[in-house]
Amino acid sequence: MMDKTMMHRTRRGAVALGLIGTLASLPAAAQTGKPATPTTQPPQQQQAQPVGAVSGNAAEYRLGAGDVLRISVYQNPDLGLETRVSEGGVVSFPLLGNVRIGGLSVSQAERAIADGLKNGNFVKNPQVTIVVLQVKGNQASVLGQVNRPGRYPIEVADMRLTDLLANAGGVAPTGGDLLVLTGTRNGQPHRVEIDLPSVFAPGGRSQDVLIQNGDVLWVERAPMVYIYGEVQRPGPMRLERGLSLMQSLATGGGLTQRGTEKGIRVHRKGADGKVQVLQPAMDEALRDGDVVYVKESLF
Repeated sequence: MMDKTMMHRTRRGAVALGLIGTLASLPAAAQTGKPATPTTQPPQQQQAQPVGAVSGNAAEYRLGAGDVLRISVYQNPDLGLETRVSEGGVVSFPLLGNVRIGGLSVSQAERAIADGLKNGNFVKNPQVTIVVLQVKGNQASVLGQVNRPGRYPIEVADMRLTDLLANAGGVAPTGGDLLVLTGTRNGQPHRVEIDLPSVFAPGGRSQDVLIQNGDVLWVERAPMVYIYGEVQRPGPMRLERGLSLMQSLATGGGLTQRGTEKGIRVHRKGADGKVQVLQPAMDEALRDGDVVYVKESLF
């Protein structure tokens, strides 16, 4: 039989092992007695934002001359007003006089007015809100072959060429694929030609350029070819990309019974302005301004 001393030692060892197992199952804070430190979230959880959240790096609209604003100060209705930004980029605000906000974002303008009220000891903790009622200071024009030519406000800082074109109703049926954007960048005249289909091609995002105040977008007329003679439907037609002589004849309804392929001629103006008479192959592509003539068969 085990003596009493050995029995006490065995019991103490069993109790100690039980305590070690219990401590091992407890959080670290419970073992040390210190407050628990929040665990670091995984990077993807830290960066996640609720739907609709605006990134701090998002570009903001810049106020310009002619913009109509509604300015209000929380719990100070006497300081609220509707005003227009002057040509000099300033607004007249109660207690502060002229405040220059032209070129500032809405949040920067709110802060400028709030700082003026606070520094002048007019309002202790002013909360200023600005709502843009009409955008007049930042506009771009769309001219040429569009459905609704005119001037359009740049209501967002990241308006792109396709946004402006959509405001103008898109390209008219007589419009071509070539767009010309002119304006000013960094104080220098700016001009760029844009092939509209390339904007929607893979990797064409860079062609969808940003629009700035004063830009003018010009939509060229679509290239045309003209067909007459012994065809079913003579007249002008839009020159689609890669349109061949055979395709142009098919668009014109084909040859009449008196027409002959041997009598097809293409009149094309050269670089020197002189007109050349050609007899191209049926699969040869036509050019802008080509005139296709189908002669009458003599037999």
